[in-house]
Amino acid sequence: MFAQYTHLDSYEEELLSRGCRTIVGVDEAGRGPLAGPVIAAAVHIPFDVQIEGIDDSKKLTAKKRAELYRLLVEHPQVVIGIGRMDSDEIDRINILQATFAAMLNAVEKLPLTPDHLLIDGHMSPRTQLATTPLVGGDGKSRLIGAASIIAKHVRDQIMLEYHAKWPEYGFDSHKGYGTKKHLDALKMLGVLPIHRHSFAPVRTVP
Repeated sequence: MFAQYTHLDSYEEELLSRGCRTIVGVDEAGRGPLAGPVIAAAVHIPFDVQIEGIDDSKKLTAKKRAELYRLLVEHPQVVIGIGRMDSDEIDRINILQATFAAMLNAVEKLPLTPDHLLIDGHMSPRTQLATTPLVGGDGKSRLIGAASIIAKHVRDQIMLEYHAKWPEYGFDSHKGYGTKKHLDALKMLGVLPIHRHSFAPVRTVP
């Protein structure tokens, strides 16, 4: 029935064949960094809409991500929700639960009710909605891939804003990850409010 839409992946085709029409891909950016928020995106692309180049955001250049981000957010039929959990919430409830909370927040911000969620990873947040977790889903599902692009681009822009405020930490280059430059800055300059105090490299800074 949907064979004419050759851009669809097997997961979307299977759900469409089961009667699902409002399928949403969910992914996050920022689970691993020592600073900044975790951002989640929920994306619905109608099955008759094709956007070329969607892939795992980690495989794309920043320029390509920005281009696809623009195409996605400006497309009148693409529906996007974005969730955010900052470092204080990550410290309070742990990064896994903060990631799940950001994902659910992103879904709640959608102006529609999904039939099914395709979620990157091996676990799904607790929800009454039907879900399918996919390990490596950002490279397997166009919907999760789109969500990964949105989440990564949005988070990178936030980290650039932090760089403008604290340029000596180098957030423009490492985006909060635990690089040598970042760890050296932590030791020399100390911990910022946006750092995740529950993460070991931050927790051990005098």
